[in-house]
Parts: sequence; C-alpha cells; structure tokens
Amino acid sequence: MQHVTLNNGVEMPILGFGVYQIPADDTERAVSEALAAGYRLLDTAAAYGNEEAVGRAVKSSGIPRDELFVTTKLWVQDAPAEANTARAFETSLHKLGLDHLDLYLMHQPYGDVYGQWRAMEALHREGRARAIGVANFSPDRLIDLIVNNEVVPAVNQIETHPFFQRADHQDLMREHGVQIQSWGGFAEGRNELFTNPLLGAIGRQHGKSVAQVVLRWLTQRGVVAIPKSVRPERMAENIDIFGFELTDEQMAQITALDTGSSLFFDHHDPEIVTWLARRRLDA
Repeated sequence: MQHVTLNNGVEMPILGFGVYQIPADDTERAVSEALAAGYRLLDTAAAYGNEEAVGRAVKSSGIPRDELFVTTKLWVQDAPAEANTARAFETSLHKLGLDHLDLYLMHQPYGDVYGQWRAMEALHREGRARAIGVANFSPDRLIDLIVNNEVVPAVNQIETHPFFQRADHQDLMREHGVQIQSWGGFAEGRNELFTNPLLGAIGRQHGKSVAQVVLRWLTQRGVVAIPKSVRPERMAENIDIFGFELTDEQMAQITALDTGSSLFFDHHDPEIVTWLARRRLDA
C-alpha cells in the first residue's frame, strides 16, 4: 500500500474503504471483509449511522490499532458549537470503541465553522485526533478557514471523479499543504462510468477493469480514494491497483472527460445549503 504524508507528518494510506450508504446491518460484515482483503484506511461518519458496526469489525479483526487509519466526521453542531463538537467527538469515539481517531473531518462547511474548528484543534492538541480536516469545502471556504485559524486542515474530502476532476482545487490545496481526498470516486456509476468506452479501452490495455483504471487514475494524481463495495471480489479488485501505471497519454485522455460540474449537488445552491445546515442527527 502506498501512503501520503499529511501536513503534520502523519502517514495516511492512499487507498481505503468507505462505508457511505452501506446499511448498518451490512457494515460489520463489509468492513471485516475489507480488512481481510488488506484495507487499513476506514472512512465513516456520524451522519452515516454505521459507526458502531465499523467499531465491531475493527475489534473483531484483531489487527493492531496502530496498523489502522480510522476516519469519521463531525456533523453540523448547534451553539455552543465548541461544547457540542467535543460531545459529538466523544459519541463517535464511543460508538467506534476507540480511544483516538486518526482523522476527524468537519463534514459540512456550515454552522459555526470557527467554533467547531476550535474544538477540533483542541482535540488535535490533546492527541485524541491525530489529524483534523474538512469535507466539502470549496476553495474560498477552505482559504477562509486557513487564514483565520491556527491549524491548517490536513485533508479536504470533496467530490472527485473522472467527470468532476477538481484539478484546480487540488493545486490550491497542494499550495497550502492540504491533502485532497475523493468521495464519489466512481461517480456512483453515473454518466455510465462503468461502460465508458475510453476507460474500458484503457483497462483492456492493462488487463484491468474500469474501476481499477479510475482508482489508479486518482491515486496516480495523488488523490486519496475510498471506494465502497459490499462484494468481497470487488474489494479485492479495487485494492489491486499498484501493479500497473497509466501512461501520460492515458492520463491526458481521462482529463478530457472532465465536465467541470458536480453530478450530485452544489454546495453553493441556497436550497442545498439550507437543507444541510438545518439537518440534525438523532442522538
């Protein structure tokens, strides 16, 4: 497994396993199979409702804690944001059955972002979160957070796939020492990704699947990827991407697939902002 080094020196696997939209009843089995397949980076969130299942799989795996990299995410907190962020962190930690997190992300750029971030900075100083970062932050929101706070986010997890490549965002993050991480790396199959003629042709040249080509393209760009699957054979296929390399020409061909637009939702859309900012999780 290849790793990236975050801006505080913490090493993070460049490829991991995500559990978004995996039902809680299926998560423990899926994570156990992913760990057996060799994944060591696990990505969940309070909003996913499956932290406890992830924790059970981690516990039953018998894998030493220092060999795992566990990420979860903070949902938007009501005032007082600092106290509620600390409380939300403890809740996630308890559900996961862990004594620390490797990465704690602010899931959305809404609410009292500064209050939430100050609480996350405190958790980082205490060593309870080895690294802290954000998700879904546009360049302007990311820079605003950086220039007005002490700790630069280690990671920004954003929608990144062949149809929405975010190369300009990645360049900006690199300039400020922020690691880009992809969510939706397969675009959830939209735009007929898995039958795309170009991706299929590139795959055939290497004896690889479209999914493997996409993951190799992401990681070759230095993007951390967290593919999701509930099928063991797909998990094994997705992690088997380090034995080949895309050529410069192939990378350029994939670049031409970029539409420059989200396939899911726009974080600048007032209706989306309202819905996300007002959504609260059950205790």
